[in-house]
Amino acid sequence: MKMGEMQETLEFKKNIGFARCENKARLAILELAHMMSVPMSLMAVINLKVPEAIWQGGSNDPLSAADILQRIRPHNGRSDSENLQRLLRLLTSYDIFVEHLSSSGQRKYSLSDVGKTLADDDQGLSYAYYMLQHHQDALMRAWPLVGEAVEDPRREPFKKANHESAIEYYTKRPEEMKLIHNSFTGMCVPFMREMLEAYDGFQGVETLVDVGGNSGICLRMIMDKHPNVRKGINYDLPEMVAHAPHIPGVSNVGGNAFQSVPPGDAIFIKWAILAWTDEEAKQVFENCYRALPKDGKMIVCEPVLPEQTDESHRTRALLGGDIFVMTMYRTKGKHRTEQQFKHLGISTGFPHFSVFYIDSYLAVLEFQK
Repeated sequence: MKMGEMQETLEFKKNIGFARCENKARLAILELAHMMSVPMSLMAVINLKVPEAIWQGGSNDPLSAADILQRIRPHNGRSDSENLQRLLRLLTSYDIFVEHLSSSGQRKYSLSDVGKTLADDDQGLSYAYYMLQHHQDALMRAWPLVGEAVEDPRREPFKKANHESAIEYYTKRPEEMKLIHNSFTGMCVPFMREMLEAYDGFQGVETLVDVGGNSGICLRMIMDKHPNVRKGINYDLPEMVAHAPHIPGVSNVGGNAFQSVPPGDAIFIKWAILAWTDEEAKQVFENCYRALPKDGKMIVCEPVLPEQTDESHRTRALLGGDIFVMTMYRTKGKHRTEQQFKHLGISTGFPHFSVFYIDSYLAVLEFQK
């Protein structure tokens, strides 16, 4: 091949490579442009009870869209199996369902491991409630205003959209508060099971204070696992503990952690610090430090951001949750890195800090006096 022909060939290949990269980039943008189809389709199949229809006590038998409709809408002659199948195909591409394609072209669907988290277990718990709670109308009204958290962080997008804070809004609406309780319980129970199997930091604790304890479910699980914890104090805002169930050995105490924290041998905080500014977190940490005896400890379960940004599911889930907090709860509330938590502990008097990565989303952080 002559030199001129070689150069033309190399230039042709270069152009082809560039075109492929450009094509891939355009495709990525189109996927993002259509991304809203994913959570909305997932909300639709949850509300239609599709996961339960497939799961049915653990059978998980592959079903066609028509079979599913026969189970969830047996007397609705207007139901459209083709449209349901379109939802199922999209969600299959995001590993919610497993598609079984026969040689004749018939499609059937079962639940993937991810999809199984959306079907109620024997306690009536699942991650479906977390998904439903995160897509309520009031929250959806706030999302178009997310950019305003950059323009002016003094007022949360949720408050701009709904004219009151998320806590003010939901505590006035019992049905929506019930969904929040179900969301919290469905999310925390699987995590607490794993934590209690792998973490022994509650040994030697007799009185445990759960700051932001909500329904008290975490205290109940801890006390069931560790009989040495004889007294539990479920400490949260009065409107949050007002409907907490009675749990033997647990006192439901209303209060404000920004002002004071009840004394105990150890303090437990789970999934609450993310909604606080650095100044607020520091105030609560200082109150916790004062409430603890010598050698007492604070056990915190929170999302911990990686230092390095990557494309993993974990990083995307954590960063997505961070933007959710910024939009719905506090513009300066946030997910923090391990170093940020360590600095927060040291600045409030805790000299000893340890991290245990038990769960892929929530870490256990231990602050010892």
